[in-house]
Amino acid sequence: MINKKLDYDTELLVITMEECGELIEACSKAIRCEDYNDNEKLIEEFGDVYYMLSLIMDRGLVKAEDVSARIKVKQEKLKKWSNLINE
Repeated sequence: MINKKLDYDTELLVITMEECGELIEACSKAIRCEDYNDNEKLIEEFGDVYYMLSLIMDRGLVKAEDVSARIKVKQEKLKKWSNLINE
């Protein structure tokens, strides 16, 4: 008997990995070409990843409250180690 939940979840995660890789490539090319604003490829790949992440949450593999908690941790790290968050 095929475990349909496992098959769906595996496909979901594999496609998400692929989309993340494509976003990495788009980010790299944007940096190399200094093409940040209205970059169609960056928008496309960001949208694809964003949608895949929403599917993961909809599936219940990741909970919104856990993501919110993690965002707070990341914000604190960025405040300490980068110039991205200024207060």
